[in-house]
Amino acid sequence: MKKLFVLGFCIYLTACASTARNNNGPSVEHGFSSIGSGIGHLLLSPFQIAAGLLEGIASLSYYLTGSLYEINTGLEQAHANITLGETYQAAYGKSLNQVSESGDTGMVFGKMSQATAYFQKILQQNNLPNSQNYILTSLDSRGGEYILLAVVYRPHHSISVIDKYDNHTVRQLTANDRPFYESFQFDSNNKPLDQIIDWAALSKDSIENQKAQAVLLTLAANSVVNGKQSNEYWQSEKRWLSGQEREIVKERESDVKSKMNL
Repeated sequence: MKKLFVLGFCIYLTACASTARNNNGPSVEHGFSSIGSGIGHLLLSPFQIAAGLLEGIASLSYYLTGSLYEINTGLEQAHANITLGETYQAAYGKSLNQVSESGDTGMVFGKMSQATAYFQKILQQNNLPNSQNYILTSLDSRGGEYILLAVVYRPHHSISVIDKYDNHTVRQLTANDRPFYESFQFDSNNKPLDQIIDWAALSKDSIENQKAQAVLLTLAANSVVNGKQSNEYWQSEKRWLSGQEREIVKERESDVKSKMNL
């Protein structure tokens, strides 16, 4: 039911955006700005929050223009399955009213293994079946400026895969190995492995603080609960590995803005 409610919000948002533009009046663009334009404080409407939920973690930067409490209220009003308050309680053991405006509780993750541990706590708190099989993966750009993130369903905790950088070395990986937190479409026997739920291409500095990370985890958890699927990720990953990181970041931003009528 909540998923239908969010979809209804987005239909309303599209209609409002079209009307505003046709009348040369204020449009939903007043609620957002470009991810890379250094936007200041902007309060998002419930309709914009709802549209972002459907776009998943790629819409992260637009949420960060609001305060913790504004973001959480917007998620509640958009009937999100998982709110920011629920993320802080499940992942960090803190009620939102115990958290400073910066969002920092001293629990910033630096590795995808840590991010995955927080992520799984949120899913477990919401009684999601097989929550231990959902992980977060990442690939850094060659220059270290950007990051390709994915929300992944992987039914195995020990995998045999081909190294994606040399394309021939077979690697046996477990959750204790850093490359385990990369996405793999097939295992070393060419059998399907990972299912991509959601993905984003972002600047690394956009997820360095705990507020941004908490919003990321919240959006990722909602993507899982909402049954999101993102098989187009694999083609983007190939391009990422070939050195087209900056192009993918720009294209992803443009795609999100187009789908959200910004």
